[in-house]
Amino acid sequence: MAERVATVAVRGSERTNWLPGFVLLSAIWGSSFVLIKVAVDAGVAPLWVALARCLFGAATLWGVCAVQRASLPRDLRTWGHAAVVALLLNAVPFTLFAYGETQVSSVLAGVWNATTPLTTLVFVLLLVPQENPTPRRIVGLLIGFGGVLVVLGVWHGVGGGVLVGSLACLGATTCYGAGFAYTRRFFSGRTESAAALTTVQLTCATAQLALGAVVFGSVPRWPGLTAVGALVLLGAVGTGLAFLLNLRVIRAAGSTIASTVTYATPLWSTALGAILLAEPVGWNTVLGGALVIAGVLFARSAR
Repeated sequence: MAERVATVAVRGSERTNWLPGFVLLSAIWGSSFVLIKVAVDAGVAPLWVALARCLFGAATLWGVCAVQRASLPRDLRTWGHAAVVALLLNAVPFTLFAYGETQVSSVLAGVWNATTPLTTLVFVLLLVPQENPTPRRIVGLLIGFGGVLVVLGVWHGVGGGVLVGSLACLGATTCYGAGFAYTRRFFSGRTESAAALTTVQLTCATAQLALGAVVFGSVPRWPGLTAVGALVLLGAVGTGLAFLLNLRVIRAAGSTIASTVTYATPLWSTALGAILLAEPVGWNTVLGGALVIAGVLFARSAR
């Protein structure tokens, strides 16, 4: 009886202590946009930024699996699904975000990342039969789309590098949306541990980007110690360890609360971009980001 009470107490403590991990995760992912900006401003090509991110992330998770003695899946079906998830959640969006930040600030890229729940909802409605396109969800999507238009500042006219960079970031979040829906339907329910599945996913992404770098990438040059340090942090912490921390938050607080970390990342990316990189923050960026978040909350709420 005493042992059971102690177990319940421990689980209760874990459930009430999810907030520090949640805040830390939002800070890690929010700072990723500053690290990407440091790398691309140093001349690192977007494809190499994405490759370094996945390579260091995969290496970190291989180390975690070795410590945990977690066995990786061997069946080809799991690796096939992992390859699709890697393409949609890592290889393509990481490259698009890096390219986008050659044209826009890390502040704006962080705001575009907040559209991920909107694109996820669209693909969930299309791919998951249990989800229904209710009027409330449609209104929420329209509010979020209005926020996108405000961030773009369509009343000034759209064009040039800002538009191209913004479209690249939106393309990345669209990939995220498709990837999360695909993961929910085909990948997340497998019996292997989360560490093992994530390791396979990032390993596939590394192989995909390495092949792309050989075919399409130019020979990289030494970008400087600061940029290399940014890439190592971006991969090992912002990609590898962040996946494990995200899983811990999901187990402690539930997937609904954990998914709202996307709403907090623009706060960190905006603050860090303005403070560390002296990037401007326009009123339409703040207002549009708030509308995007409001649209997501409206679409996801029950009442």
